[in-house]
Amino acid sequence: MKELEKDYKRIVIKIGSSLFCSDERGFNQSIFNHIVGQISNLIRLNKEVLIVSSGAIALGMRVLGLESRPKELSYLQAAASLGQNVLMDSYSRAFGYNKINCGQILLTWEDFNDRKRYLNAKNTILTLLKLGSIPIINENDTVSTDEIKFGDNDRLSALVSSLIGADFLIILSDVDGLLDRDKKVIRVIDEITPQIKALACPTNKKTCVGGMITKIEAAKIAVDSGIPCVIANGRSKNIIFSVVKEPERYGTLFSPKKGLAARERWIAFGTKAKGKILVDDGAKRALLNKKSLLSVGVIGLEGNFEMGDIVSVMDKQNYEFARGKVGLSSKQLEKAKGSRYDKEAIHRDNIVIL
Repeated sequence: MKELEKDYKRIVIKIGSSLFCSDERGFNQSIFNHIVGQISNLIRLNKEVLIVSSGAIALGMRVLGLESRPKELSYLQAAASLGQNVLMDSYSRAFGYNKINCGQILLTWEDFNDRKRYLNAKNTILTLLKLGSIPIINENDTVSTDEIKFGDNDRLSALVSSLIGADFLIILSDVDGLLDRDKKVIRVIDEITPQIKALACPTNKKTCVGGMITKIEAAKIAVDSGIPCVIANGRSKNIIFSVVKEPERYGTLFSPKKGLAARERWIAFGTKAKGKILVDDGAKRALLNKKSLLSVGVIGLEGNFEMGDIVSVMDKQNYEFARGKVGLSSKQLEKAKGSRYDKEAIHRDNIVIL
């Protein structure tokens, strides 16, 4: 396991809606206040803390008197709109009691896809941290159809961690961590393998989406960005302090790998792939040896993309092993695939191995 840097300065904490808004008892003010109190103490220790908080739709459901998560998009967006107001009011009052300011930031995939907006979001977050305030981030579910249908705040917390170069990501949920086949918590995971992913299962809660599988996928983004990640039970007493002090003892720690550079993180995780390029074994070996992707090694492609878009690079087993910024459009590459061409499909400087 890579040696951990315990003096974490910049910490991202993802708070799941199941912690303070359960199906049966509604909003749990006691747990909410306990989490806010721990974070307030971290701020007093000169830590920079950023919160990625779920709960808007769950709280909006309570406002609307809904017992289960709506299926109609318009109802989801209405619930998100009403609930976001309740969520931020709760945070503002709780942190205000501790004389700490917090600011709301709502993000969509477009804020990551566009490099200029990506950097602008980063600057806004870092400025709030510099001012001693807590950025509270959520997906903009009121307008973003894709995030409500497919997105989750586990992934968003990892993307934000990568965006700002966080030192540590803590994902708080209502479970103690990832359990093995014997239902015991796995304390440290050095590599996220298919066997590790197989231990996860989707959630069946009425108010939220995701589950352990999305948390493992988020941990993968974090550790590939060089950021340690812990999944822990937010209902445990003083869990945030315990995790920060001894991450190997509480919850499940995902050990970080060598981090990618900022631009590489954006290519790898900060944007949605606009398509797929399938390559042969020779091209895969070349890419793994830090060579450019040439059209002669391309055996197929999916999607419509333009020059400069980010695409997934797949091997013959349909496994994504790289991402890159293409130098050819899908129309150009469709004509050139399997043959020699005077321009690289993806230049080596624009390829990130996953």
